[in-house]
Order: sequence, then C-alpha cells, then structure tokens
Amino acid sequence: MTQYIIRRILILPVVMLGVSVLVFLVLHLVPGNPAQVIAGPDAPPETVARIERELGLDKSLPEQYWRYISRVGQGDLGQSLRSRRPVMDDILDALPNTLQLTLVAALITPLVAIPLGVIAAAKRGSWVDSTLMLVSMLGITAPVFAVALGLMWVFGFKLDLLPISGYGGPFWTWEGFKSILMPAITLSVLSIAATARLTRSAMLEVLSQEYIRTARAKGLANSVVLMRHGLKNAMLPVVTVLGLQVAGLLSGAVVTETVFAWPGLGRLAVYAIDSRDFPVVQGTVLVISLIFVLVNLAVDLLYAFVDPRIHYS
Repeated sequence: MTQYIIRRILILPVVMLGVSVLVFLVLHLVPGNPAQVIAGPDAPPETVARIERELGLDKSLPEQYWRYISRVGQGDLGQSLRSRRPVMDDILDALPNTLQLTLVAALITPLVAIPLGVIAAAKRGSWVDSTLMLVSMLGITAPVFAVALGLMWVFGFKLDLLPISGYGGPFWTWEGFKSILMPAITLSVLSIAATARLTRSAMLEVLSQEYIRTARAKGLANSVVLMRHGLKNAMLPVVTVLGLQVAGLLSGAVVTETVFAWPGLGRLAVYAIDSRDFPVVQGTVLVISLIFVLVNLAVDLLYAFVDPRIHYS
C-alpha cells in the first residue's frame, strides 16, 4: 500500500498541471478583455493598453501561462483584478464556508440515503419500495435551483422556520445551523437520491447470496441479517460513490451558494467569471480540483478498510 500511496501522490502534480493548462486556455477563449473591465467601458484605448501591459496580457499565451504557473509553484495565485487583493486571501476567506457546507451535506447524505436504500431493499416490490424509488428518481432529475426555491418557499416564507439566505456563523452554533440547513439539504438531494438507489441495488445483490439464506435458516432476526450480514457486505460500492459525491459536492456548491447567497468558493467563482477576474477563477478551480483529487485518494485508501480482500501493489 505504501508504494500505491507514493505513486498516487506523485501523480497529483501532473493532474494539477493538466487542470491549470485546461482552465488557463478556456478562460482565455472567453470573450471579454479583463483590462477593459478594470478600466471601465468608457476608458480610452491608451488606458486599456497600459493596464494590459501591467497585467502581462500583452504577452503571448505561452508567456502568460509560464508567468502564471511559476507564481503558482511559489504559492502565489496572483492578485484579484476586481478587489486588488491576493487571490489566496479571497480563497482563504471563502474556503471555510464551502467546507462547512460540504461537510454538513456529506453527513446528511449517508444518514438519509443508506436507511432509505436498506428499507427499499427489505421491502422489495412493495408500495414502500416503489414510493422510495420514485422519490429518489425525482431527486436525481430535479434541478438544484428548483429544489432550493422550493425549500425557501416552504421553510423560509410559509413556515418562517429558517433564514432564506446568508451566512449565520459556524454550523455548530444555533444561528449557523439554521442558516446552513437549507443549503446543505439542497446540495445533498442529488447525492441522497443516487446513493439510496445504489444502496438498494447493492443490498438486493447481497441478499440473494447463499450465506444470507444460511443466516436466515439459522433463525437469525431479519434486522440482524440485513445490518450485520447484508449492509456490511454491500458497503463497498456505496463507499465508492459516497467518496466521489463528497468531492462532487464542491462543484455542486456553485449553484447552491449562488441561490442562497452563501459566501463560499462557488459564489466567489461566479462573481469572478462575471467580472472576467481570471486569477480568481483559476485559483478557485485549482483549489477545488486539488480537494477533489485528495478526496478520491482517501476513498481509494478506505477500500482496504472496508474490504480486506483488496490489496494494493
């Protein structure tokens, strides 16, 4: 396993380099001149040209990329074109809020999805199974913004139980918990639906095995068969998807944070795209990509603990 971990860690810089090249090229294909945005729509061409020289935008793309990646290698993500602050400072201000939102959504997902999947598998073919699978299908197909607006209308306007937008503080405080609950539920709906369906499929496959029939023939309670023998052996594919979805929650947070005015990385990236703030966009994408890769590595390593039959060489 040590050799496997070392190989994966050595691949990380290559992956991040590829991400940086892709993001750099895509952003420079987007219409609009950042220098013009900074100078204003009525600025004379001389002012725009001066700003381009100051930002290095008058250089060729290879020269601009080399200048950018050299700074990144030193831990410098550049300076925001809009706020004139270091990009790292903007990211460090927003990252804790996104991590809180992702963490709460990641906790909600297995707590809701796995029991639903187990119940659906145990009640296979019944109205309970059909209802749960129908609801999960709606959760997969429903747009994130529609779920968000629905929750805001019910719990924010009609019942007046939760704030509809904004950041109320850390989630371990009461105000913070209330402010994060709706965004976290919205963010986790797709993951809950997908994980519940996968849990049901994995459980049905396991419950058809010979050792499950043997356990039932021994007179074990159905709950013991389901939880001790069924769920334990069905968890490997579920853990796989959960790990990937935790990383995917970071990208899903873009829409959720924008709808709920949550001051995280997703909202920061949206504002940066609107203002053609290339350094901030590049910085946020690099940070999110790094977290995504690290989470995937952690999931791979978790396999060995979930299923001891797996060996890394």
